[in-house]
Amino acid sequence: MLNKRKSSAMALLLAFSLFVLAACGGGDGGKASPSGSADGGASGDSGSAGGKKYKIATVVKLTGVAWFDRMNDGVKAFGQETGHETFMQGPQKADAALQVQIIEDLIAQKVDAITVVPFSAEALEPVLKKAREKGIVVITHEADGMVNTDFNIEAFDNLEYGAFLMDNLAQAMGETGEYMTTVGSLTTTSHMQWEEGAYKRQQEKYPNMKAVARKLETNDDQKTASEKLRETLKAYPNLKGFQGASGNDAAGAALAVEESGLNGKLHVVGTSVPSVSAKFLESGAMSMIGFWDPAEAAKAMDKLAVMVLEGKKDEIKEGMDLGVPGYESLKVRDGKYLYGSAWVGVTKDNVKDYDF
Repeated sequence: MLNKRKSSAMALLLAFSLFVLAACGGGDGGKASPSGSADGGASGDSGSAGGKKYKIATVVKLTGVAWFDRMNDGVKAFGQETGHETFMQGPQKADAALQVQIIEDLIAQKVDAITVVPFSAEALEPVLKKAREKGIVVITHEADGMVNTDFNIEAFDNLEYGAFLMDNLAQAMGETGEYMTTVGSLTTTSHMQWEEGAYKRQQEKYPNMKAVARKLETNDDQKTASEKLRETLKAYPNLKGFQGASGNDAAGAALAVEESGLNGKLHVVGTSVPSVSAKFLESGAMSMIGFWDPAEAAKAMDKLAVMVLEGKKDEIKEGMDLGVPGYESLKVRDGKYLYGSAWVGVTKDNVKDYDF
């Protein structure tokens, strides 16, 4: 009887010892890292669940221009803040076919997510469909209405932004006179919507203004924008206003205004960044620029990509705070088209407030 009791006690002691070892994480798989996460990853809301790190590529219309240089700052910052592998690629000229090839290469690399600013949303639909079929998360920007995307995020309602630009152009023109508009491409959805919003506002509110040339394509090229203004000015010598959609259009037009000695007579507004347009604003060759911070847009896209990869798609809904300036209370249309309220208006009076 005594031997049986001793055996039972020994068995209980052995079982208790094994339990303690297991609870203390004696195996390598449960060893805590210095950062506090199981795999050494960064903790917090910006990181991924369980510390998993994702490879996220951002594809832009073209590289080597101030707008997308600033976007790359946001791409890099998101990677540094979260530990995910983030990088940006784009062609050296705005060309949909070159964007398609870059995305094909990224599909072959088996990246986890692709965030993209399409030069032509229509041209990218097939390759983005292919990416999603391969299990790659797709987030788009400046592509309202895109079909083959998990989510498209806009900095604001595009028609409202166009109306905002027109209000500023009308003020500069004294609400009277002839004006022209340009877009980077007729296939760039956001540019077309900005132009349409502007034209609608002019028709409704500024009857003494007249559009003499609309939606002239610049291919996102500053020199081409300058040439378009010069050509229109020859046909319409009383031209009084210019509104440009591409990030290079307003600067190109302002250069032509300055070289033609028309400062204060031909008024230029459009989308740009201060680093490109400050000198024109200060000289009077340009009246105003509108923009949103491309760096914050990059962070918003990457944040959405991570949420989808983590299975948090259902959390992306009306009123959501994405944790990125300008995107604190999202508007949602048809489940996957998202809108922030991130536009900024800059004149010579406040251009020095911005360092990009």
